Amino acid sequence: MFKKILIANRGEIACRIARSCRRLGVAVAGVHSAADANALHVKTIGESIEIGAAPASESYLRINTVIAAARTTGAEAIHPGFGFLAENTAFAQAVEGAGLVFIGPTPDNIKRLGDKASAKREAIAAGLPTVPGCQAPSEDLTEIEDAVRQLGLPVMLKAAAGGGGKGMRVISSIDSLREEIGSAMREAENAFGNAYLIVEKLIQGGRHIEVQIVGDGNGNVIHLFERECSLQRRHQKLIEEAPAPNLASRLRDRMLEDAVQLGRGLKYRSVGTVEFLVIGAEYYFLEVNPRIQVEHTVTEMVTGKDIVELMLHIAAGDDLSIAQRTVTCRGHAIEARICAEDPNHGFMPCTGELAHVSFPAGDIRVESGVESGSIVTPYYDSMLAKLIAHADTRDEALDRLGRALNETSIFGVTTNREFLERLIALPETRNATFHTRLLDDQIYGSNGVHDSHTDTLAMAGYFWMMLQRETESKGPWLSRELTGWHMASDDDGMAPIPILYLESAGKRAAIRFAPMQADNWMLIGVNEAKVAVKLSALGDHKFVAAINSRRDIVRIFPRESAIYVHDARRAHALYIVPHLRCHQRALEASGELRAPMTGVVLKVNVDVGARVKAGDAAIIMESMKMELRIVSEVDGTATAVHVKPGDAVHRNAIVVVIERDTVLAV
Repeated sequence: MFKKILIANRGEIACRIARSCRRLGVAVAGVHSAADANALHVKTIGESIEIGAAPASESYLRINTVIAAARTTGAEAIHPGFGFLAENTAFAQAVEGAGLVFIGPTPDNIKRLGDKASAKREAIAAGLPTVPGCQAPSEDLTEIEDAVRQLGLPVMLKAAAGGGGKGMRVISSIDSLREEIGSAMREAENAFGNAYLIVEKLIQGGRHIEVQIVGDGNGNVIHLFERECSLQRRHQKLIEEAPAPNLASRLRDRMLEDAVQLGRGLKYRSVGTVEFLVIGAEYYFLEVNPRIQVEHTVTEMVTGKDIVELMLHIAAGDDLSIAQRTVTCRGHAIEARICAEDPNHGFMPCTGELAHVSFPAGDIRVESGVESGSIVTPYYDSMLAKLIAHADTRDEALDRLGRALNETSIFGVTTNREFLERLIALPETRNATFHTRLLDDQIYGSNGVHDSHTDTLAMAGYFWMMLQRETESKGPWLSRELTGWHMASDDDGMAPIPILYLESAGKRAAIRFAPMQADNWMLIGVNEAKVAVKLSALGDHKFVAAINSRRDIVRIFPRESAIYVHDARRAHALYIVPHLRCHQRALEASGELRAPMTGVVLKVNVDVGARVKAGDAAIIMESMKMELRIVSEVDGTATAVHVKPGDAVHRNAIVVVIERDTVLAV
């Protein structure tokens, strides 16, 4: 076994690899970008080398710099994790050429399987059923366009060099074909350093089933059963589970055997995943991921096998230590990916500082790369953490995962936590009748923007008042009888003038206060409603909230100009707006185009003086490996362009100014 390895990755997977290494007595070192200098994986690993600037292309994707870090730290081997350089043949070759060990498949395995087009040719040669489409990848826009037209709509564009939904586009109309191809190529280049795409016929309504294989490089290959990964949005998985529910045993056996057969034919080394699309009683080969997967955890939970440990032993030259007959599947495991994104606004990535992070303890597995105070940047994937529940039955595992999601608090950045709660409670999820397009076709952003409930606003108002009483050394806040600006109150003592406003989802609520009673009850006005509230602290940001006659346990966390409330319904971000600000004169629409979030400018489509129509994309930017289009809402002329390709921009920064066309009255 190795004495020391370098983990060439970041976030939760770097922390997870380090944990297995330390259990085995293997020392670890890591790498980090300038943006990740204070990240959790750096603290967890301990020894870490800074390898470049924030963009992945200037740090985590720099082959020579990563290898130099391994030499500097005295590592004997490099574990690539997933993403970045994990499926890069040149990297695997360079590692071996430097006299180090690549903890993963052989360069030949990666070359033949890591590229989707090449993997498809290998599958055809092995007799596996495949999806119709081209086999040769291309980065020629015209060539790809011709392939789409020849195959016929609808089709799927796929990044040849990677996975995770990056560089994937469903094409159902010729109208915007060139734009979609260009977008997919840029996204693939940013994520994997390779813009090549392949084109396949789109098969809709199927299930995404994948098989975990393990091989020792000598022709010995086994499977660790299958996983269900159909609950996705934009081709990126949200919920994964093992084993796959409602799957006919004969169909399962055929897929397991096909996956193993493909691995044996290539003398596959290390762990890998063979992915299939299931339609009724038929299935098609999709691709192979020659690396560890994000969702490897559910396989570990049902089989009891440590997949990172298997990778280490195989890379160290050990024979496959387990036989197929000894691998059993116990119970059911389900994983949910918590991401920094807003489901109510098209799953737009979200950045910023995580004011407070807490995960449940007990019978739940948590894999996380963040903590309170972590900074979520636009440079990397949006995944913050994974929660994995394991139980004897699928229903029990779903229930356990639901409770764990509800007990998770992440304040400061919008996440998909509540969306995941709704997702696992859907009938289609509970009875396993889902398919890969379920979210996109039916549920995408469903249940809309939730207005913060009156009771929640009242709790936040009460909490705010308590903060004022604690921070003021003297003055009216210390008196139970006075609650500030207490001029001419109603009969119940309620002040007629709002002391503050709380803003949520773009809506403001006026908050008024009556005097606090001797037993710490307070009547709080929320717009026209009046709510009796009392909060009793339990510690660790938890409170017993008494709302009229109801009692609940809630979590409340203050952060500068915000109050985060996690009640029985959901987590709410309530922003404190001073009373006087609400009476400032509203600004007229100006035609200013602002960045919807922090990111990097990819393309500028307008120059000063250019005519712009409503709906035109003036700027294309990228954040968390996702493209965002900044679109004009008015017809007019560009009078200022403040950015150029490559510029980093902050949320709400003005990037283009459009002078609106004058509409003459008749």
